[in-house]
Amino acid sequence: MNWIKTLLFTAFWLLVSLSAAALLSVAGAALYFSPGLPDVRQLQDFELHTPLRIFTRDGKLIGEYGEERRMPVTFDEIPEDFLQALLAAEDAAFFDHRGVDPKGLARAALELASSGDIQSGGSTITMQVARNYLLTLDRTFTRKIREILLALQMERILSKEEILELYVNKIFLGNRAYGIAAAAEIYYNKPLDELTLAQKAMIAGLPKAPSSFNPLANPERSLIRRNWILYRMRELGYIDQATYEATVKEPTTARRYVAQVEVDADYVAEMARQYAIERFGEDAYTGGYRIHTTLDSELQPYARQALANGLIDYDTRHGWRGPEERNIPASLAEAQARTERRGLEEELDESPEIMETARQAAERSQTRVEGIEGDVSNWLRVLERTPGFGPLQPAIVVESEGREMRVLTHDGELVTLDWDGLSWAREYRSPRARGAEPSSAAEIAATGDLVRILQRDDGSWRLSQRPDAEGSIVVMAPRTGAILALQGGFSFNASKFNRAVQAQRQSGSIFKPFVFLAALDTGLMTASTVVNDAPVVMHDGSSLWRPVNSSGDFLGPTRLRVALARSRNLVTIRILQTLGLDNTIEYLEGFGFSSSRLPRGLSLALGSADLTPLEMTNAYAVLANGGFRVSPWFIERVTRGNDEELIDEAHPMVACRECREEQTEVVIDGKRYEIAPRVADPTAVYILRDMLRDVIENGTGRAALSLERNDVVGKTGTTNDQRDGWFAGYNDDLVATVWVGKDNNESIAEYGGNAALPIWIDFMRNALEGSPEAMPEPPEALVTARVDEQTGRRLSDGQSGGISEIFHPDHLPDMEPHRIEQEVEQRSGSQGTGSYEAIF
Repeated sequence: MNWIKTLLFTAFWLLVSLSAAALLSVAGAALYFSPGLPDVRQLQDFELHTPLRIFTRDGKLIGEYGEERRMPVTFDEIPEDFLQALLAAEDAAFFDHRGVDPKGLARAALELASSGDIQSGGSTITMQVARNYLLTLDRTFTRKIREILLALQMERILSKEEILELYVNKIFLGNRAYGIAAAAEIYYNKPLDELTLAQKAMIAGLPKAPSSFNPLANPERSLIRRNWILYRMRELGYIDQATYEATVKEPTTARRYVAQVEVDADYVAEMARQYAIERFGEDAYTGGYRIHTTLDSELQPYARQALANGLIDYDTRHGWRGPEERNIPASLAEAQARTERRGLEEELDESPEIMETARQAAERSQTRVEGIEGDVSNWLRVLERTPGFGPLQPAIVVESEGREMRVLTHDGELVTLDWDGLSWAREYRSPRARGAEPSSAAEIAATGDLVRILQRDDGSWRLSQRPDAEGSIVVMAPRTGAILALQGGFSFNASKFNRAVQAQRQSGSIFKPFVFLAALDTGLMTASTVVNDAPVVMHDGSSLWRPVNSSGDFLGPTRLRVALARSRNLVTIRILQTLGLDNTIEYLEGFGFSSSRLPRGLSLALGSADLTPLEMTNAYAVLANGGFRVSPWFIERVTRGNDEELIDEAHPMVACRECREEQTEVVIDGKRYEIAPRVADPTAVYILRDMLRDVIENGTGRAALSLERNDVVGKTGTTNDQRDGWFAGYNDDLVATVWVGKDNNESIAEYGGNAALPIWIDFMRNALEGSPEAMPEPPEALVTARVDEQTGRRLSDGQSGGISEIFHPDHLPDMEPHRIEQEVEQRSGSQGTGSYEAIF
């Protein structure tokens, strides 16, 4: 028995010695590594890399930029069964250990001893947080020791809930998803609390190996991993047997979803992104910045849709230019064989996401897709890689017989286009010429051709194509200059060029109102002044310029009101010549026009200056707000982080009709604003507005009468050879400008009243629906008098007839005829007419 006691005594002290040695080793490691360890306390205020997000003024997402897609959540926002799935997958004893799991470490030590490498890691969630936030990701023994020491420190400083919150927001889960909330959106397009248990278990399986267990790249392995996690949840008592059996039978439903914007405003989002890069550098993509724009979430869709509809309608009027691609082989094998026969080196491989989607679709359609016999995998691949352009979807013609066409869409649906959706496709020959109406669908497109289709309001489909013309629409609040809606082209996918702010195009006749206003504001002319609408030749010393009216005719002596309503070129030229170029250009600067961009010639009267749609909208905002110079702006404020720390805030100058002349500030909705400078007399602006109403009622903008509103006014515009079509118009609440043209400056073969005005009407009809009419009160100084309709002279009380006209009290016309030619002769040479000499 003595030898047994001796053995037990020896074993006891050996165990004590080994324990002491272990403790001394841990203490020694702590002493050795602690001085170089990061400070765990920094995790209490750690800032995650969060992408740049762009919002409308009412908080709806329009854009997101940054490699790391992240949507931070608090511990309380994590669904309980999601948390259980994570614990089952990564660290079931998380709430019981002190940061380190001895069993897991023992397993890692055995792996290191047997293979020389750490395979499973033995890491708790706390250790993973230490690694992800504070250490490198290399698999070394010294890093593991640092990881353990940091985990022990973290458990003393942070609560379990804080550690879990750090974990779920930092982990990489594939496809740019960092954190569980971002993964829920990217893989399932749902918030966390709307996921099924199967979907939560799928995401919970990703932290271990985001590539190997990715449901998009490796659906089979991810399914095995998901079901293993569900098994663990059952073993740990989180779910019962019935739930387990039902959930493991659910199919994989993951897909790759891009950031789901709530309002389609890519052009404005890009403008905001460029601002953020200029302001914050590359930190813009990771610093958690939020840019709140002035965009109105209701008006922007109206603007985008109106422009798209108008450009499609324009394109339909001018004919069919043929399929985008012809005779595409149906199967991948056939496409590969054709490539090899041609001796081409191009690869059929696409991105993993595209190929996976095409593979799955091909499997579903290997024998038939709603009536299609055979393999159409290549068609589905081509459709998957072909982007949509606005409302236009790509499709491949399956059958084209008689007066019917069947096409395949990217989701494998077979759609039939009837003759009502095809008959418009007359051959495009030139901007002004089309071929005969087709007699059959086969004349339009054949099997294997890639075309575009458009869904109509009644749910049916029609053939379409990417419009040959482009356009833009800009909508502003005239009182503040805030941009409420902006679309810089038919589709951002089709072209990133922002025509609203980058395209400098001749403005044509929408520039004329500013020349007319200059004449009214100076008092040189009134709305009843008669100017001769007759031929004129301008000589610049080397050549002759013979301007004409777009109609080709002449009206003779014409009152200004009539001349503006009918957009008479020769009258406008004579007005500018009377005013003088230098005086007029100086006046125009008050509307935001840069004098360096205005041509020094009488062609300025006809809109020869190259200006952007944004510049023209801003100028019209001055007309709409009663003569105050506001400036366009679109960024309301910039904040950072979930707590919305204010970084920048806009302080625009605003128009204030009701303010006293000496007043410099005004309070609106509790905020103080500086009043914008007045650049035009309010009475002159009101008279011009009344004249622009004649454009709608009697002139080139008569189509706008369909709005059945008395508060809208505006002006059409068309440039030489009909290269540009414009309409700019407003009421007291909104000012909007539409431009239609071609990027190559080719003729659109339509006037502004045909190409641009319908788009403006479409937008304004939706934007103003249900709102009361908004128009200014007449200025107190305004007077009304009767004038002779032919001569424009004022009639005395004893004279009968005449028409009513409004005037500034200081600018009432004489009782004698007012001939503008006399003014021209008196001013010739003294006011400056540029390099032109008028020959009457």
